[in-house]
Amino acid sequence: MTALLAIEDLFAGYVSGVDILQGLSLKVETGSVTVVIGPNGAGKSTLLRTLFGLLKPHHGNVRFAGQEIGGREPASIKALGIGYVPQEINVFPLLTVEENLRMGGWILRRDRAAFARALERVLDTFPLLAQRRHEPAGALSGGQGRMLSVAREMMTAPTLMLVDEPTAGLAPALVAQVYELLQAARKAGSTILLVDQNVEDALRHADDVYLIDLGRVRAQGPVREFPLERVSALIKECLLG
Repeated sequence: MTALLAIEDLFAGYVSGVDILQGLSLKVETGSVTVVIGPNGAGKSTLLRTLFGLLKPHHGNVRFAGQEIGGREPASIKALGIGYVPQEINVFPLLTVEENLRMGGWILRRDRAAFARALERVLDTFPLLAQRRHEPAGALSGGQGRMLSVAREMMTAPTLMLVDEPTAGLAPALVAQVYELLQAARKAGSTILLVDQNVEDALRHADDVYLIDLGRVRAQGPVREFPLERVSALIKECLLG
């Protein structure tokens, strides 16, 4: 089976000559939830930012649905069918919930019918947002703000969603809700590449796992090969060097 996303020998970083990703290779199969785990500073968020075009790779290949996308601008990558949910709750607090959703669907703006269908589909998927569609996004709770961040990316029905630390800073009671949102995105047709420090919950929803450290893949395989005991031991090895 041809992978939806195939990364080969990827080098990237924030400063010229200093690479955070050090020859990383990874594949994401269509319809899967692929989870990237590892200690702080391993390069997990850097990977997602590079895939979405916020950082430019210094070397390597990134192929999405058979096309080379390494080095493209974020708008071009989004237009291909890739969505990105950053770690921060990135809603526009002074805009209403509906206005935030409309911002998420801006690439559909020239097709009013498609735009209207997308908005209706997302509001049907997230009834709470439908109830609060005319309220400012700044009035939402942390969990609801995370919901809006995910829902906004779903406006364009992305083939692939890059999701960075979606449970960061949330109370435990909201973690299950966030994973329900990601499962809703999956059921709607999105493949998910997920970075999360909440390893136990992430593994429960994963199909495939990559553990990375210092910008390289340390271990990879189907989730059945990653019981918590093995993951804990691997991360301890990374921290101890």
